[in-house]
Amino acid sequence: MATRNKPIKSINIVKDESKGIGKMKMFLYLFIIPLLFAIALLLIGAQIYNVNVFEKAKELTGSGKPPVVTEEIKTERLEKQVVSLQAEIQEKEAKIDKLQIEIDNSAKTNEALLVEQQRLLDEIEALQREQSSTQQEYTEIVSTFEKMSAKTAAPVLTKMSDAEALRILTSLKPDTVAKIFEKMSPEAAAKYTELMSKQ
Repeated sequence: MATRNKPIKSINIVKDESKGIGKMKMFLYLFIIPLLFAIALLLIGAQIYNVNVFEKAKELTGSGKPPVVTEEIKTERLEKQVVSLQAEIQEKEAKIDKLQIEIDNSAKTNEALLVEQQRLLDEIEALQREQSSTQQEYTEIVSTFEKMSAKTAAPVLTKMSDAEALRILTSLKPDTVAKIFEKMSPEAAAKYTELMSKQ
């Protein structure tokens, strides 16, 4: 029986060893291999996206420099950013000032144009009133010539400038013009007839 117990112990040792090897395999299969696979995938992804993993690791760990130096670098970077932003703000303020000046100049120009427009409108209105008044006076003159006798109207027309006489003659009725021509000298009547035919 003593001989039988020895082989049983050796079998138990083999079983214990196989259990130890099984646990090691399980640890390897469940943790180590997936961990290595995940790291490989991360490195491939970093390569695809052009991320230098080693530089990122140095940045995160501070690359062995003391924290004070890193804080100084951060402070220096922030100061540079502040200076850059202040310069940008000053540049934008200068642009705003320039635009404000342009707006002010444009407003002044618009005001000047509005004043000029109003002046021109007033001038047009005055001219229209004057024209209306002149037209009314002219209508009254023509009406007066219509009422005058041909004997009286003929000498008056011959004393006027050709342009004024022609203007009045063209405004009179044809019967009245014919009567006036009868009372004029043949030369004057011929002259006014020629001028009227050219119009």
